[in-house]
Amino acid sequence: MMSGICYLVGAGPGDPGLVTLKARDCISQADVLIYDALSSAELLTWAPEDCDKIDVGKRAASHKMPQDKINELLVAKTREAKTVVRLKGGDPMIFGRGGEEAAALAEAGMKFEIVPGISSALAGPVYAGIPLTHRDYGSTLTIFSGHEADDKSEATLDFQALAKAPGTKVFLMGVSRLGYNCEKLIAHGADPATPIALTRWATTGRQRTITGTLETIEDIAQQENFKAPAVGVIGNIIKEMKKIHWYEDRPLQGKRIVVTRSQEQAPELVRKLSDLGADVIELPVLKICDPVNKMEFAEGVANVHTYDWLVFSSTNGVRRFFDAFFATYKDARSIGGVRIAAVGPGTKKAIEDYRFAVDLVPERHIAEGLLDSFRNDYDVDSQTILWVRPENARSILSDGLTEMRAIVDECIAYRIESEAEDPTGAAARFSDKGADIVTFTSSSTAQYFHALELPWPDECKAASIGPITTAKLKELGEQKIIQAEAHSIDGLVEAIVSELV
Repeated sequence: MMSGICYLVGAGPGDPGLVTLKARDCISQADVLIYDALSSAELLTWAPEDCDKIDVGKRAASHKMPQDKINELLVAKTREAKTVVRLKGGDPMIFGRGGEEAAALAEAGMKFEIVPGISSALAGPVYAGIPLTHRDYGSTLTIFSGHEADDKSEATLDFQALAKAPGTKVFLMGVSRLGYNCEKLIAHGADPATPIALTRWATTGRQRTITGTLETIEDIAQQENFKAPAVGVIGNIIKEMKKIHWYEDRPLQGKRIVVTRSQEQAPELVRKLSDLGADVIELPVLKICDPVNKMEFAEGVANVHTYDWLVFSSTNGVRRFFDAFFATYKDARSIGGVRIAAVGPGTKKAIEDYRFAVDLVPERHIAEGLLDSFRNDYDVDSQTILWVRPENARSILSDGLTEMRAIVDECIAYRIESEAEDPTGAAARFSDKGADIVTFTSSSTAQYFHALELPWPDECKAASIGPITTAKLKELGEQKIIQAEAHSIDGLVEAIVSELV
């Protein structure tokens, strides 16, 4: 019987931008994706739509599935002739038990490959502004685990060797035993005044660093309520941190912001906010699905060359339409002489990404603004218009164009449904930790978010992309609303920065 292949893939330290190209390629080809607790839901969006995603939830002191069962699952799925991706935080072979999983696959005769990732042991100190090697502080680097396996009868760390080791020392999984490890190092000859830094949630918007000495760090960590996951650095090289500290002083650092867009749409907004330092909670409340009548949609796409105008009122419609268009036609010229209208700059850019020019973008980036532009600048009497829209869209475009004596056909490209999956536990995190801002990029995101009935923190504000979304938020009872001046993702980000900085 033919078996498949299992890729043991490092997901990096948290920032999706630090995931390797090969890791992304593996995820994009996966039949089965078996993943640990992830900092970013974006990685899951790289998998095919029909991929079987299995959350085994490994995180410090909290495992949804024990390791022996994970090993069995990897073997079973690979034996089914599947392309299996085992996605593990950091590097699978650096304190990630990847060696045990590889051994289980090898013992079962399964084919596997290992795709290294960037470990937080390497990335965490760098994002805290700490070089791992420096000619003034030594050229050696020692990495060790600060918390050994619970099933070990006695500690095997050689504290005497660690205490005497020159250069920089980095440890993972050591927060819960921080005092013990520091005491042992001091007892075996380490200077109590040796600097130490701890960086929590390295490379993400939650990153936070504290510093002290081997003698003082335990008390400092307790006072700061500093908890895992964290990477620790020991050594005089920490003095360089004052010079090259770069990540934790960005404008939105420490601000918790919720993104409610669908998983396939969220990455752009998430990335812009994260680049400014925000701690982004990805909580997709809706998903974009195929229309009920796929045949009718396909006919609209196939006949686009027969229309005078092609009108798009969303980026989702653009992507759905042109993906279907190029699945039908091999030549872009098959679109004919149709002119193209877009409701706003985001939709315009999505169209231009397919190498088509846009003839009309209104000054007001809403349906009413699009109607005004047609009314004032174009004579559409007896002209044929194909409006690409979602199911249950407002009828204002169709009604308004029909009043202008245009012949309007509606091409329903997608439908919106509530999102049942929550792969990163974002809803629980919002309920527990709250947020400074919840973003809404459409009236649908507002509607589906409020349907979750999550507790709304007292000081939390809603950030709306435009007046239609704002109207829906007010209808749902929200009062603390900030609205983007430019009704686009960039405009929304600018409004958030103006509010919080």
